[in-house]
Amino acid sequence: MGAVLGVFSLASWVPCLCSGASCLLCSCCPNTKNSTVTRLIYAFILLLGTAVSCIMLTEGMETQLKKIPGFCEGGFKISVADIKADKDCDVLVGFKAVYRINFALAIFFFAFFLLMLKVKTSKDPRAAVHNGFWFFKIAAIVGIMVGSFYIPGGSFTSVWFVVGMVGAAFFILIQLVLLVDFAHSWNESWVSRMEEGNPRVWYAALLSVTTFFYVMSIIVVGLFYTYYTKPDGCTENKFFISINLILCIVVSIISIHPKIQEHQPRSGLLQSSVITLYTLYLTWSAMTNEPDRSCNPTLLSIITHIASPTMTPANSTVVVPTSAPPSKKAHFLDAENLLGLAVFVFCLLYSSIRTSSNSQVNKLTLSGSDSVILGDTNASGANDEEDGQPRRAVDNEKEGVQYSYSFFHLMLCLASLYIMMTLTSWYSPDARFQNVTSKWPAVWVKITSSWVCLLLYVWTLVAPLVLTSRDFS
Repeated sequence: MGAVLGVFSLASWVPCLCSGASCLLCSCCPNTKNSTVTRLIYAFILLLGTAVSCIMLTEGMETQLKKIPGFCEGGFKISVADIKADKDCDVLVGFKAVYRINFALAIFFFAFFLLMLKVKTSKDPRAAVHNGFWFFKIAAIVGIMVGSFYIPGGSFTSVWFVVGMVGAAFFILIQLVLLVDFAHSWNESWVSRMEEGNPRVWYAALLSVTTFFYVMSIIVVGLFYTYYTKPDGCTENKFFISINLILCIVVSIISIHPKIQEHQPRSGLLQSSVITLYTLYLTWSAMTNEPDRSCNPTLLSIITHIASPTMTPANSTVVVPTSAPPSKKAHFLDAENLLGLAVFVFCLLYSSIRTSSNSQVNKLTLSGSDSVILGDTNASGANDEEDGQPRRAVDNEKEGVQYSYSFFHLMLCLASLYIMMTLTSWYSPDARFQNVTSKWPAVWVKITSSWVCLLLYVWTLVAPLVLTSRDFS
């Protein structure tokens, strides 16, 4: 009897899985906007895919993947005769599974990027597909994932690695724009509180946070020079650290230049301090992929070395801890992966709930040029109820979308590629996933991304001075 009631209870959710996002909210959830709920659901789907990818890298799951017929030789096989026990399986099946899972997510979101081009309002029939039909969309993702495991290796591996590296680089730029927007919104909030209340308190808080970020940046640069360079080597690391340090100083000076302040009085050192820390993170991330292991210590080894320093004579040189080369054993999350995932999760969730007032950022990313920012409440109270029940998600996009549907899906597509590269440490696999190596292209992609990020931020500062005929207010 209980099983029957459970089936009917589950069946009652089927209409919700085929309709809009508002139906998925529980009765205890507060009223919110349909545009926000939809983005959060897509973000949850991507986070769920990330969690599955992480599970695939655990030692126990790799052991089970090696038992799947044909997965070590190529893709899944429907029927394989005389299957041998995979005792001799030397394939990094965890890496291979991560590539397949994120391939499916990227393909799904790219298809929706094409489908949602030029959607202006929620009255467009395609908007119903974007905001609803969750059961079919989840089923499609699962179907693509299953099908991707049947794709043989070979050229697919090398091509998808290049696609992943390029896509991840573009997502790094999107992360920068989101961080700029976050810092701008944060600064706006504090300035408004300064104008409303005691300005000294809020000014002190703003100054303290900015100072903290810059002090952290100075400490990080010192650690870079100490552990990622050597007096007689690591020339590339010395160049990366030095050039990015100089560029961050230049960017900080530009942000408080009188001409910039004249056109953008709300820009300042808070935004620049956030960008400085993010640039140093990208610099460190690039150095962690350097093939020379003597110039590439792990973060855990550095922390261990700092926490328990060895006693050495005054005239001796401290031995810098180095990271071990990539192994064929289970590769789960290390400190570098965790930090990259933390930045990704923050940017993903922020992009899902953001309603930015920064017109420059809106032009660069998520908000469409024809979007209309509507009020938090409806013009008529009639829309607040649906079939006699209070609506828990308000359709605030009947007059204009609150964000670009197509760009949001493109961002999630690139985020899938970024997750794939982060979880595999940007290592380059061979055709059969028997070996992975850290190569210089990954280093240069990351360090070039840091330069483009700084250039993009400077452009947001100087654009009002250059394009005087455009309205940036």
